[in-house]
Amino acid sequence: MPIERNSVVTFNYVLSNINGDVLESNTEAEPALYLHGHGNIMPSLEIALEGKSEGDELEVTLEPKDAYGEKQSNKQQRVPIKHLLNPPKHLRPGLTVQINTQSGPKPATIIKAGKFNVDLDTNHPLAGLTLCFKISIVNVREASADEIAHGHAHGPGGHQH
Repeated sequence: MPIERNSVVTFNYVLSNINGDVLESNTEAEPALYLHGHGNIMPSLEIALEGKSEGDELEVTLEPKDAYGEKQSNKQQRVPIKHLLNPPKHLRPGLTVQINTQSGPKPATIIKAGKFNVDLDTNHPLAGLTLCFKISIVNVREASADEIAHGHAHGPGGHQH
């Protein structure tokens, strides 16, 4: 069955940067799955998977604009440490923390830590990077009515939300 709207796709992937450094992989874990055509993955990746079938392997390179966007300097800010959710005892540059915002908790990366404030970057950690995906399609099946109604795939144990 080719991948089309309302297909549930199960796949393995290795995500690398342009230099070949592996950033993320699920090859030693459970395969990922998503409901095709419902905006559950990056649109550019969804387009690349359209029409592929079980057993297909592909490599997809996404420029920043097609992945998590370019880094935006206006997404850097200084905030009081008291606005962090459960901050670790030792704050240091590069550490990911959760910050309270008006729209709920949001991840941020520490750029600089002071005694009372931290400088944070709220860009997605992969923003500004060219991403290289190696994808192996494990399974393609028709989505159930529940999956289509919910707008996402349900795993082997049913839906978890």
